[in-house]
Amino acid sequence: MGDKGDVGVAGPAADQLLRREAPVRGKVGQPSVPMSLNPDGAFAVGIKIGRRSADWLLVDFTGEVRERIVLPYAFPDAATLLPAIESNLNRLLEGLGALRDRVVGVGVAAPFQLGGWHRMLGLTPAQSEAWNHLDLGEAVQAMTPLPVSFAKDTAAGCVAELLQGRGRETRNFLYLFLDTFIGGGLVVNSHLHRGRLGNAGAVASLPLAVAGAGTGQPAQLISQASLWDLEQRYRAHGLEPMAAYDARALEVPWLAHTREWTRHAAQALAHCIVSGTAFLDMEDVVIDGAATPLLQQDLIAQTALALQDYNWEGLVAPPRLVPGLIGPDARALGGALLPLHQAFSPEHDVFLK
Repeated sequence: MGDKGDVGVAGPAADQLLRREAPVRGKVGQPSVPMSLNPDGAFAVGIKIGRRSADWLLVDFTGEVRERIVLPYAFPDAATLLPAIESNLNRLLEGLGALRDRVVGVGVAAPFQLGGWHRMLGLTPAQSEAWNHLDLGEAVQAMTPLPVSFAKDTAAGCVAELLQGRGRETRNFLYLFLDTFIGGGLVVNSHLHRGRLGNAGAVASLPLAVAGAGTGQPAQLISQASLWDLEQRYRAHGLEPMAAYDARALEVPWLAHTREWTRHAAQALAHCIVSGTAFLDMEDVVIDGAATPLLQQDLIAQTALALQDYNWEGLVAPPRLVPGLIGPDARALGGALLPLHQAFSPEHDVFLK
């Protein structure tokens, strides 16, 4: 973010953005007075709309989450979710009291087509069409006078990882986020690469085989390496499917099915990573998601083993596999970081031109 002389945004005065720390004494001359960002200097709201839940985060000037609201659901119904978006946004804003005028914007993170793959989730065609014909960013903008930014959900998660996670140590990485459906993002030279239509890193659609005459379409990565698949394995054995998202996944009686899914998903992820390496020659693959961290660690380890089965001739070496540092908040946090970054560091665009 910019220093005191850089701030050119309407709203918080420049002298509200910094605070004086305790003087540093013991050196020649006058004691120096360190300056730091004032957490109360500015705020933004990040809203993540997913296929199984919605999240609202109030984020301060240092990028810390101050307040959160989580709304789980079986599937996103536009008629009920849109009013909830507005009411929870207003709830966070009103909770700031006198600091409300320091909110610089709202960031919305959601799949480009929230109704996509609707048969997997059990949405009716009408419910799917309601989302696919809705401009969600425009709908949220109609709810507030604050400026609203919109990004694909996993691209927003990738922004959070870029600004507050692994992006501080690596300049190029493929970002994979496992939730109900897997998704991805791509960082090139420390900038998010959006692609022609803003959909770069759309790994969910990656085919896992070559289509042959009369054999039908090959399976996509989404069906092999998403937590939705783990849910179905639990459901088929009469187990609570939502255990896929918490520590129960590593407990009896879920554990045996989790291990089977992990081996299967790791093979699919390895295919994705080898394909990505051939095109992108990236340094790292960052794997994050909504599952419990221990499950994600096991998945990373299994994927590393699966990569050893591939022929790397001509590709030099596999990229490093590392866990993401943000976790389930990544998409909503990235949504909030976008307006903060745009307001105070417009000269340092996170997007690749």
